[in-house]
Amino acid sequence: MTEGGFADFGFVGWRAHGQHAAMSFRTILITGANGGLGQAIARSFLRESPANLVWLGVRARREQADQLAQANPDRCFCLSLEVTSSESWQQAVKEILARHQRMDVLVNNAGGHEDALLATMPPDSWRRVLGTNLDGVFHGCQSVLPTMISQRGGRIVNVSSLSALLAPAGQANYAAAKAGVVALTQSLAKEVARIGITVNAVCPGFVETDALAPLAGEERKAAQMRIPMRRFGRPEEVAAAIRFLASAEASYITGSTLKVDGGIF
Repeated sequence: MTEGGFADFGFVGWRAHGQHAAMSFRTILITGANGGLGQAIARSFLRESPANLVWLGVRARREQADQLAQANPDRCFCLSLEVTSSESWQQAVKEILARHQRMDVLVNNAGGHEDALLATMPPDSWRRVLGTNLDGVFHGCQSVLPTMISQRGGRIVNVSSLSALLAPAGQANYAAAKAGVVALTQSLAKEVARIGITVNAVCPGFVETDALAPLAGEERKAAQMRIPMRRFGRPEEVAAAIRFLASAEASYITGSTLKVDGGIF
């Protein structure tokens, strides 16, 4: 047992009523798990420990998630999850609890953007982007909190964006949503800190995922030149930061916003 009351690598012990209770596994739910970053996060947790049970929350497109679950049949599972729906969240958490009776880590990674200048941005685009990126985080946190509170322990990591801190033109909806995720993270962290639940945010910059696919040629070079490291990040590098914030070693970190951006800001 470590000094903070947590078991070593891959095993979790939550402090409860002055007692140390070691668990032999962790149950982890990752949203947006069919995309490049979600896949990297899931693989990172699967590599961390054979005791990790990873649930992949996906909407309609799920080929990559299904393949990862099939490759790890006893440790990785897919479930349907529409992050903008409170009812869908409740059903997903109910399904996980029926199998494992615990909810140890939530990674709110689902997101998307529909860029446009504010003057011409359709109202539906504004609502969709805030719904997926901000409402989804709200519903996710709210759905897992009763279980984490009863356990007196848990980890929530919300994936925000560098756009939350350095908002670009043409992303008023996305930047506002992701800035809201940072504020939500800070507020919730204060509410649950005494219960042993940590809540942190990660703000990736340019990361080599499908979202950067349209960048090519001179536009791609120009984007890289704006990064002090002169390269885009790898999904595995963001996943490593998320895995750390969900670890026992990060038990005294809460309400933080960690940039993973190559030094842009």
